[in-house]
Amino acid sequence: MDPFSYLSVLTSIILGLGIQQVLLGYRALILSRRRVKFYAPPLVWSVLLLAMVAQHWWASFHLAGRTEWSFAIFATILVQTALIYMMTAIVLPDIPPDEPIDLRDHYYREAPAFFGIGATTILWSLFREYMLEGGAPPPANLAFHLLFLAMAAAAALIRRPRVHETLSGAMALLFAAYVALLFARLAPGAG
Repeated sequence: MDPFSYLSVLTSIILGLGIQQVLLGYRALILSRRRVKFYAPPLVWSVLLLAMVAQHWWASFHLAGRTEWSFAIFATILVQTALIYMMTAIVLPDIPPDEPIDLRDHYYREAPAFFGIGATTILWSLFREYMLEGGAPPPANLAFHLLFLAMAAAAALIRRPRVHETLSGAMALLFAAYVALLFARLAPGAG
């Protein structure tokens, strides 16, 4: 087994747990749908997080050819993966038995933490790039990172519903463009 295959097992488990968090959240919402007051942004974000998990796993392929590994580099990758997991863990609420659930209340209660973790994840992604490649990502990738960071910071600081409703859709479109332009093909060195 090559080093990447060995090391990627742990990150794959964490990403799998993130997928499980979101899917269990969907299951709970479906089973409790009569008690749930739905709100679009956390649902958009839950779908977006599933796409982010898949993209993170997909983009990690470029590490398969890496021959030199250190614990610091592996830890950097592991921290980013854990941050993504934490976002999946709080995007949807736990559903208590026999109590009403308001997704809007949950969303705004958790928005500072959610978007704070999101901004940290973006900054950590830039640090990860530095650790792996010794510098900033290529210009297009850096531009997307900076746009995501600005939007996450705005979402963490601004509490107005219209802003969040707009940002959730805008960030979903931006992420789709990011993947389509930079990660549509599985190619070594494309991360």
